[in-house]
Amino acid sequence: MINTEVIQDRDTILSCVKYLTKAFAYSATIFVLGCQMQPEIHRDTRFFMGTYVEVASTDTRAADIVFNEIKRLEGLLSKYDSQSEVSAFNNLGKISAGSDLYYLLIKSKEFWFATDGAFDITVGPLMDLWGFTDKKYRLPQDDEIKKVLGLIGSNKIIFHPSNNVVEFNVSGMKIDLGAIAKGYALDCAVCALRAAGVRSCLINAGGQIYCLGKNADKPWRITIQDPRRKEPKGHLDLVDKAVAISSDYEQYFIVEGKRFSGVMDPKTGYPSDSGVIWTTVIADNGLTADFLATSFMVMGKDKGMELLKRYPGVEAKILEQ
Repeated sequence: MINTEVIQDRDTILSCVKYLTKAFAYSATIFVLGCQMQPEIHRDTRFFMGTYVEVASTDTRAADIVFNEIKRLEGLLSKYDSQSEVSAFNNLGKISAGSDLYYLLIKSKEFWFATDGAFDITVGPLMDLWGFTDKKYRLPQDDEIKKVLGLIGSNKIIFHPSNNVVEFNVSGMKIDLGAIAKGYALDCAVCALRAAGVRSCLINAGGQIYCLGKNADKPWRITIQDPRRKEPKGHLDLVDKAVAISSDYEQYFIVEGKRFSGVMDPKTGYPSDSGVIWTTVIADNGLTADFLATSFMVMGKDKGMELLKRYPGVEAKILEQ
């Protein structure tokens, strides 16, 4: 039976994630685990955060540690869970946030400043308007978009550091952490693994990946595949690295031959139309990789490459149409 030893000290985990964030791709989307696995590696797959999460490790404790941590964070950060902190914030407009949510909100505002507003977690009302929340896709009218744009802007989130209270200064605002929740969850899971003494593990959350340590004496090998042609395009050999991808083919709908993706441009109120169709980012932590991958989609290749210069050691591939 798998040992379900899970780290209970959340402050330790959060501190570890903060450290990872301070430490700051190849052609095509990450597709499957093409790892050079040895027979003794144990694999398990479960469904969390809207995707299948696969864990591979020689340590039989790894899967339960990862799944318990991701389940915990899904219960806090999912806008689809009516009992989550994010849902409470969206419904009430003001809450005393737990350490995980407060940290993510602080980082999200930093990302908003770094991208001149291209990365913005307050796109929740736009996701609702375009039907990406309930999957009932629609083309809204210009006046509807203009009205909703008044609810957008991370500068409209007010922080009270003395008691971790956060509030919207405009009624009707909503946050959507879909662009960074999985990356952050991977970081927390990796911190939990390390605290438990697990030194080798690969986590794949629907293309958001973290490679902890090595696979035996070799790097973990990740196979990548062209998302359009569905054919292998190479591989990555990684140790203690995160990989994130953002694209226009994960969430989208097509009207009269035009593709509308779920990557929203918070300035225009429309799905991103920068010409970038996918981005792949390799970084020291999942939060950074996730944030940059989404930002590049909105900013476009030239501005994205300029932003990349601010994050030494991060690698990225940006593909345009």
